[in-house]
Amino acid sequence: MRMRITKILTLGNLQENEKMFEAKEIFPSLNVTLEYIKVKYNTLINSDIVLREFTLTARNRQYKALLFFIDGMVDSALINNNVLESLMLRNRANIFEADQNQVISEAKTNNITVRKVKKFNLEEYIFDSLLPQNNVKKVSSFDEVFNGVNVGNCVLIVDTLSVAFDIDVKGFKQREVSTPNNENIIKGPQEAFVENIRTNTSLLRRMSNNKDLIIENIEVGKLSKTKCAVCYIQNIANSDLVAEVKYRMNNLEIDSLLSSGELEQLIEEDNKFSIPKVLSTERPDKATKYLYGGRVVVLIGGNPYALIMPATMIDFIASPEDTNLKFQFANFLKFLRLLAIIITLFLPAFYVAITNFHQELLPTELLFSLLASRENVPFPIIFEILIMEISFELIREAGIRVPSPLGSTIGIVGALVIRTSCS
Repeated sequence: MRMRITKILTLGNLQENEKMFEAKEIFPSLNVTLEYIKVKYNTLINSDIVLREFTLTARNRQYKALLFFIDGMVDSALINNNVLESLMLRNRANIFEADQNQVISEAKTNNITVRKVKKFNLEEYIFDSLLPQNNVKKVSSFDEVFNGVNVGNCVLIVDTLSVAFDIDVKGFKQREVSTPNNENIIKGPQEAFVENIRTNTSLLRRMSNNKDLIIENIEVGKLSKTKCAVCYIQNIANSDLVAEVKYRMNNLEIDSLLSSGELEQLIEEDNKFSIPKVLSTERPDKATKYLYGGRVVVLIGGNPYALIMPATMIDFIASPEDTNLKFQFANFLKFLRLLAIIITLFLPAFYVAITNFHQELLPTELLFSLLASRENVPFPIIFEILIMEISFELIREAGIRVPSPLGSTIGIVGALVIRTSCS
């Protein structure tokens, strides 16, 4: 009987422990919260997790507190000067009025003083008086705590409080705004998007200079929780288009999102002809131009490219340089690009069709020279065309992946391969 009772008690303790380690709300006890964080972040193994315990002074009372952040993702000077100094030092702000009540109003009649006091609220006092940082928000769940710490914030947890304070102290290294790598132009802005989503939204804000620009945040990915920003200009963009974009992004059942190319494939409709309906760009000015055209621009955290949707055929033959040229030259260049697309798609098929099935279309001298050049070739024409196409792709891939010092060598070898294939 005793063994049975012991087993029941043991099972009850295990269930309580499991519930504790699956908790979603912050515990009022700092010790329990600290143990929960240590388990979730494997602090015995992870070397960059910092759990700074200290004593917080508020109205002549001391409370146990914890500062939780990741080393290397925060600005240490901000934490020292704007967070720890104001919370730990016994300065005039946090020792003023020894009593725990605040006088709201006071009236005196017939030598009787009537005071209306407000009971001291530690949570409001810390939020309103002890945290001088400009971006602070209250969070009440561990998911919000972990999300804030993972993006470079620090979280303040105080004993007896079931809420925490998410403080923006980001300080990780990031790439500065530089010139575009793939969409270079001669005239016009020379700025490109970077990997920081807030820098990208600021570029759009500055470029558009419009109060109607709306930037909505959406998290994509159950595990990665990638920050995405849906940007559009109110009263210009179609509300149905905006709703469709947000609906597709909110209903993506994926674990992680790491690049703009993944999102482009996930939100596009399945089509048999593989015609793209989303345009990507690294230029803020180009994205702003499409915003004023009623399109929706999506920015993805950690990616220096913006997605523009929907895209039409004319968008893929246009260049940011076209807006800096007279319309006659811009239209001529678009015609040349369209002609290049047609030649790329249909020239190999025309060549095979004419040389194999419609030889009467060729002049007699040209036909004789083709026959003479192919007299000792054991392969059919279509096989040679396939070899040439594959050679082009190999050379292009090698030019991208091979280190830059070998770039000139790849070009020379590629020219020899193409000449051999053509001959």
